[in-house]
Amino acid sequence: MLFRRREPDGLLERVRTYLWPRRSFSRSLQYFSKRILRLKATPHAVAAGVSAGVFASFFPLGFHFVIAAVLCWVIAGNLVAAALGAVFFGNPLTFPLLWGASWETGKLILHEHLPKHGPPEHLGEMMHTLSFARLWHPVLEPMLIGAVPLGLVFGFVFYGITRWGMTVFREQRKRRMDERAQKARHGGREVPAA
Repeated sequence: MLFRRREPDGLLERVRTYLWPRRSFSRSLQYFSKRILRLKATPHAVAAGVSAGVFASFFPLGFHFVIAAVLCWVIAGNLVAAALGAVFFGNPLTFPLLWGASWETGKLILHEHLPKHGPPEHLGEMMHTLSFARLWHPVLEPMLIGAVPLGLVFGFVFYGITRWGMTVFREQRKRRMDERAQKARHGGREVPAA
């Protein structure tokens, strides 16, 4: 490869880079936004895809891409935008926050059916044995029920932000291309505005 490192990163460096970007979070956010804005699809399709990925990130079972793909198919979203939205919004740094918020929201919705103070005392043993039947009622049910309203709210917010951003970006790009075309037609000279 042309741009390969002389010494490949070790396992610890790859894990660190996955959890904490080399440059900064703002640079990663800029990269993510440029990737989204440059997708070749309608603003609705891209915004719907991003919102589907954000919605799917709240679910605890790990089927984020499957949920995002099905939702994209239902709402005519872009699958690449859904994958980018799911990866950006649902990552190892945000999963504890998303899942904790889903669990607390589910507890509020199911307030009379769950214990009032924290998870059950035997949660560690249930997680160790991974007994799905025993995890369902105290943990997974509230997380799934809480994920739906949170995912909808954040999905609508990200839909609006992405659709607005796509519209503004495309208008500015069209204006720049028109100015370049007009400049090229007149031999590179500035043309006074009429």
